[in-house]
Amino acid sequence: MRILAIRPTPQSGNVRARFDAELENGVRLFDLKLTRAASGWRVYGPQHFGGAAVTFPPDVADELAKEAVAHVPSAT
Repeated sequence: MRILAIRPTPQSGNVRARFDAELENGVRLFDLKLTRAASGWRVYGPQHFGGAAVTFPPDVADELAKEAVAHVPSAT
């Protein structure tokens, strides 16, 4: 898994960055949202017509969050 692009956001809320990633199987995911919650880092897919465009199993979401946090300078 690798981060293709990351776009840090102002730290006025829980969203720390938007990013694009490529999974091991070549699937590319765009406009994912990295958030900081009380329970730790969370990743959400983009919204489409008011609903989730994609969801992730917990292990995939955790790996995406770990990779994205490593690319956001102020996320530590």
